[in-house]
Amino acid sequence: MITIALDADVPLVGPPASQVFDPVPHVDFVQALLAELPGLLATLDSDTRNVVLTLARVWNGVVTGGVESKAAAADWALPRLTVGHRQVLERARDIYLGAEEEHWEDLRGRLQPFAQAVIAQVGMASDR
Repeated sequence: MITIALDADVPLVGPPASQVFDPVPHVDFVQALLAELPGLLATLDSDTRNVVLTLARVWNGVVTGGVESKAAAADWALPRLTVGHRQVLERARDIYLGAEEEHWEDLRGRLQPFAQAVIAQVGMASDR
């Protein structure tokens, strides 16, 4: 949350966040993102769209150190995925943007492999 506040640096009241908070060390930011993974995986079947998009945000955050919107993180992640995993993320992004109705029956078998592939990428990026 501090990283998000510092990125925007626009206060609702009081001084800008950059005058109140020190930057979050990258290692702490990455640890916070990694701590989200078990909870995300636990809700993949019940909150599919949000979990798929949040996994893309976690991956983007670990690699870039920034915080992107769900749609922007999806756009960043799509060309980095194999063709087989792109369809899952494209569906989640399109539902999020209102371009498609929520439905996952046809991709249900691809959800766990997608999640594991993204988590593997997150793990490789966080080891650097």
